[in-house]
Amino acid sequence: MAMLSLDALLDVMGELFSDEISIAVSNKETYLYYRPSKRVDLKIRPGDAVKEGTIAHKAIKDRQKVSEFINRDVFGIPYHGMAVPFYSDGQVDGCVTAIYPAYTDGKSVVTVRTQDGWKPIPFSDVHYIEVKERKTYVVTDNVSGTHKNTLQEFEYLLPRDAFIRCHRSFIVNVHHIQEIYPDTHSTFVLEMNDGSRIPVSQSYSSYFRKLLGF
Repeated sequence: MAMLSLDALLDVMGELFSDEISIAVSNKETYLYYRPSKRVDLKIRPGDAVKEGTIAHKAIKDRQKVSEFINRDVFGIPYHGMAVPFYSDGQVDGCVTAIYPAYTDGKSVVTVRTQDGWKPIPFSDVHYIEVKERKTYVVTDNVSGTHKNTLQEFEYLLPRDAFIRCHRSFIVNVHHIQEIYPDTHSTFVLEMNDGSRIPVSQSYSSYFRKLLGF
């Protein structure tokens, strides 16, 4: 059997992991391989330097497995990760890093800005979150307000058992989906229980189907 290339081998290995886990491989100075997930993407590119403060840097420096939370100061978004160094002739040669999204920190509401001020809204009441005209809107039955967070930031703050990214402009609460309709090119349209219709784009459709089990 012909030898697999490093990228091909790592792609196959990546299929063994959850769609919510990103995988990075580096030598002692730079990243060699990166496979982002739908849930968390640190925007690493092969050739990027291994930054000080990352778990990859810590694992290489300390010559041992590192598992911890990294705040948004390093890559712009928070994440949990585990990095394991690998060796050649007894010397650290690099490491493999698994990157997990940083889920909600115990909050149960999102506070949105309205015309009159600010209103705390329970997660369960949120129907969907939409970005349009460079603003993030949080939509419920009775309130539509704006929030300073981006959709990517909301992905790491909202409970993953209820909220799913379905489009570059939308995150939906699955408990407010009334029906799912097929659309063109393997995409879908969601009818929410308030009558809104939300698209599921092709790039998110297989991930969306997998999470909802259909």
